[in-house]
Amino acid sequence: MTAPGRRSSTFTRLLRHGFTDPSAAEGLLDGVELAEVRSDPVLLEALGATADPDQALHGLVRLLEAQPDPTARQELLDTLIAAKPLRDRLLGVLGASEALADHLARHAGDWQALVTYEPRDLHPGVEEFERGLAEATDPVSLRVAYRRCLLSIAARDVCGTIDLAETAAELADLATATLRAALAIAEEAAPDDAALCRLAVIAMGKCGGHELNYVSDVDVIFVGEAAGDADETKALRAATSLASHMMRICSETTVEGSIWPVDANLRPEGRNGPLVRTLSSHVAYYQRWAKTWEFQALLKARPVAGDPGLGAEYVAALQPLVWQAADRENFVADVQKMRRRVVENIPAAEIDRQLKLGPGGLRDVEFAVQLLQLVHGRSDTSLHSGTTLDALEALAAGGYVGRADAAQLDEAYRFLRSMEHRIQLHRLRRTHLVPEDPADLRRLGRSLGLRTDPVEGLLRAWRRHASVVRRLHEKLFYRPLLDAVAQLAPGEARLSPEAARERMVALGYADPASALRHLEALASGVTRKAAIQRTLLPVLLGWFADSADPDAGLLNFRKVSDALGKTPWYLRLLRDEGAAAENLARVLSAGRLAPDLLMRAPEAVALLGDGAAGGLAPRGRPQLEQEILAAVRRADGGEQAVTAARGVRRRELFRTAAADIVGSYGTEAHPVEADQGALVDMVGGAVSDLTAATLAGTLRAVVREGWGDTLPTRFAIIGMGRFGGHELGYGSDADVLFVHEPRDGVDEREAGDAANKVVAELRRLLQVPSADPPLLIDADLRPEGKSGPLVRTLKSYEAYYRRWSLVWERHALLRAEFVAGDADLGRRFTELIDPLRYPADGLGDDDVREIRRLKARMESERLPRGADPKLHAKLGPGGLTDVEWTVQLTQLRHGHTEAGLRTTRTRAALAAASGAGLISAEHAGILDEAWVLASRVRNAVMLVRGRAGDTFPNDPRELAAVGRYLGHGPGRAGEVLDEYRRTARRARAVVEELFYA
Repeated sequence: MTAPGRRSSTFTRLLRHGFTDPSAAEGLLDGVELAEVRSDPVLLEALGATADPDQALHGLVRLLEAQPDPTARQELLDTLIAAKPLRDRLLGVLGASEALADHLARHAGDWQALVTYEPRDLHPGVEEFERGLAEATDPVSLRVAYRRCLLSIAARDVCGTIDLAETAAELADLATATLRAALAIAEEAAPDDAALCRLAVIAMGKCGGHELNYVSDVDVIFVGEAAGDADETKALRAATSLASHMMRICSETTVEGSIWPVDANLRPEGRNGPLVRTLSSHVAYYQRWAKTWEFQALLKARPVAGDPGLGAEYVAALQPLVWQAADRENFVADVQKMRRRVVENIPAAEIDRQLKLGPGGLRDVEFAVQLLQLVHGRSDTSLHSGTTLDALEALAAGGYVGRADAAQLDEAYRFLRSMEHRIQLHRLRRTHLVPEDPADLRRLGRSLGLRTDPVEGLLRAWRRHASVVRRLHEKLFYRPLLDAVAQLAPGEARLSPEAARERMVALGYADPASALRHLEALASGVTRKAAIQRTLLPVLLGWFADSADPDAGLLNFRKVSDALGKTPWYLRLLRDEGAAAENLARVLSAGRLAPDLLMRAPEAVALLGDGAAGGLAPRGRPQLEQEILAAVRRADGGEQAVTAARGVRRRELFRTAAADIVGSYGTEAHPVEADQGALVDMVGGAVSDLTAATLAGTLRAVVREGWGDTLPTRFAIIGMGRFGGHELGYGSDADVLFVHEPRDGVDEREAGDAANKVVAELRRLLQVPSADPPLLIDADLRPEGKSGPLVRTLKSYEAYYRRWSLVWERHALLRAEFVAGDADLGRRFTELIDPLRYPADGLGDDDVREIRRLKARMESERLPRGADPKLHAKLGPGGLTDVEWTVQLTQLRHGHTEAGLRTTRTRAALAAASGAGLISAEHAGILDEAWVLASRVRNAVMLVRGRAGDTFPNDPRELAAVGRYLGHGPGRAGEVLDEYRRTARRARAVVEELFYA
């Protein structure tokens, strides 16, 4: 007897073996039923290995109590202790399933079904299950036989003899055998009906896909035909009666419970349609009326019972329609919408516990796989599988899904389905909710092999797998590539040469023969690379065709692919990052500049993705300077340093150009930027910041190469013109002034020599021939123009401006801003010129007349010969100089009194003038619109032609490309010119009123 206050050794052992109520368990072990084996360590070890030792022990005692006599009880005990397979199977089931323990208590001899351990018993199929159900003659005996068969599946499942996929397949095979047995019972009850008709039962959903749950609706569709010469109407009535009876046999609750509901709502017209249709009626419905989801459901259609010939005819007639479903208008959008609707209909209280329907749940995997199957299965029969895991494996083998993604999805899907199986197995109830009770979570975790901390381990693993599914589902299911592929004509998901040629001619390729050679080079072969290219090309061809030069887009794509095709990340980026492929297509077909920049460093294509490595937003000046200065420090000499700086400039020019093109063309993920001015500001700011950072890096390299850490004179670079105004275009020169100030104790001549050497070397290095675009430095806006020294001291500038400055020089200083070098010197230079550009007394009449005279002279002398003035974006009427000189005249007049006008930026000054009432809001809007359009034209010409220009191109294809960039569709080049003339004419009228009046 155990002393008071002390626990027995049995109590302690029970705790160690996982019992949560050792007192109750000790009482059961002390009972008469287990008297002979209570001290056998084998029994306790086996109980401790189950999902719920308490439940397993209680179920075992109930089973022993249910034995009809002592002999039967002794036989069970002897077999339990002597035969490990039976012990593991029986106790494993009792610990995992309360419902099957109840069945064994009612049918005490059914434990014998777990004794057999032959190889043929390990993986039974439909025939074996049919033999197990053969003696059933009514709904009650069918339920008993069904549970007996289910008992053997559950035993192999919980013991790990079969995996998730095999368990689901066996459950589907058992369902097939059960439907056949139920139909046989129904036919025996109504032999006259059976004689009148041919009836085929088509399994749908998880049963059809050979991946059934323990407790799930079994979805079916019925097909009926008249037998022999029977009347069709009577035959269909008889078939409907048989089908209804078969459904009741499986679904209705008896003294032995129910098997599972048989659901025929996936049939044509759903609940409102006839239960049984003829084959021709089915075909007619799917050809004329079926919705997208109904074709998706047919992916899993499989004949399982009734007339096998009729079932085969049904599949043969409807399967071709399944693979045409992706041709339907808005197919992908329909499927995505259906998935979202499912999620939206989940009760808020359940969404965080939903294994099947919630975000990151089973349905996410199934929808994604089915969508990929329907899109790509049109031309790849290897994808024609109704089983999710088999289809996922085929998608990975074909290159439609990344191998790593497929492996992660497979692992997550298996884990989530295993959770679902164990939850349903406990009480054999149809549920997809993760339980909340700690005891249920503990049993569930232990059933999945999590023994140390089953509850926390289960929740952690569930969150991890759901997160994987959610992330990959977003990548696969919502990938914009699929929508485009699904809109192609049948057969084009994998292009044959003939189909490619026809497609390219239809899309407007000017040289289909050359384009076809590019396609063959990209897509031929059996490599994984070629398989992925064949998936991407139909989509890319459509995007290229949406540009003004599809041939150039395809040629450029081949060049990039040739350069990057062997890198592991390139094709993965295009396939898996939704934005990357379309962004690349837009960039490669929008003109020469961006592709030229990309070809010099193809790895920059990574910027086009939407992942962590991607991002088209321009980087700020501090980031650029930091990177360039770091590269300069690592370089061995001046030329190598500037080469590195120019390499950064090339990459960032590509980033800016790509962002500009994508914003101008728009993509499915990002519509066209409505604010054209925002694009101009983005380009101007990005290119100006990049130019300033490049100058800062080059200056550092020059100083380090010639003088070490310290130059004998302080040195600053002042941005002028569009550079100082943060308004540089892709092809703009950098207008600058150079200013220096000798350091203390340094001879002025020595300082001047050093400053001049810096300027000369700076200009030389930035124009050294290389693969990178040169950066041209223009210092013609310095005092005395081309006749004056390139660099002056601050005192020299002060003396010159005090005595000799002309009005045009003060005018030019409106755009002056420090950009590189000694910041303090730059600040003092700005303080020096502020009184000149913002004079306290404004402008006198003589100065105003001089500015107008200079403007008129510029219009007449600088306009290129033969150019159409009305279409010249810089010097023509209503062009850039018209707007800028009008704004700058206002700044010179009122900048001293209006702080908002003291800016180097045209649009900011125009807005300030309007805000101060100096220019009306209407006039300001007209001028701003014209300035933005003219700036966009110049940027477009550079992007399209690869060289700077101020007028519209004459080549029709180039003009069309400029038009597309400006927002005009194909065939509307004339509208581009009309819009420009109209906008410029309105602006010129305002300029006449404000500038010349």
